[in-house]
Amino acid sequence: MSDLLETQSERLLEAVRGLLAQKGIASPSEISERIAITDRASPGQGARMVAKAWTDPAYRALMLADGAKAAEAIGIPMRGMPPLGVLENTPELHNLVVCTLCSCYPRAVLGYPPFWYKSAAYRARAVRDPRTMLAEEWQTVIPAEVKLRVVDSTADYRWMVLPLRPAGTDGWSEDRLAAIVREGDMIGVTIPTV
Repeated sequence: MSDLLETQSERLLEAVRGLLAQKGIASPSEISERIAITDRASPGQGARMVAKAWTDPAYRALMLADGAKAAEAIGIPMRGMPPLGVLENTPELHNLVVCTLCSCYPRAVLGYPPFWYKSAAYRARAVRDPRTMLAEEWQTVIPAEVKLRVVDSTADYRWMVLPLRPAGTDGWSEDRLAAIVREGDMIGVTIPTV
């Protein structure tokens, strides 16, 4: 039965690709190019953006104003992708990204979403009791005096977090800073540490 479903899925996918080409929406080479770009994407790209924002005030301003333009500025292709918003963590505010409906995620910048991001448990607990979830699942304790904002990533608008730069990293190069930024830091479930 699964072979039959797989065959039907492949036929449907080919039919959709054929219609896209026939209507002049996307050629087979454009579709292949977009798949290859997405397959190459990884959290390392987002970490490069974060490190540059930590060291370059003009880039930080661009990133906060238009995440897609900031991604393009360092060579991350965003053509055809939903807009990318960037949420800045501060000493007074911590942002947490979730997609409450499915798994909307800034794939062009961070790659494919981690398995837990798509789970019903993460999606529900992130909205219902985010502080407890962060503490229990990631050992990320957000102090009571810090506002915790949960932001819903959608099919129309994707979000990532610009985490706080850790103390003790003054004078570090962008490469060294990027090496300490984890995927969870850019979702808001973890906080970068040295």
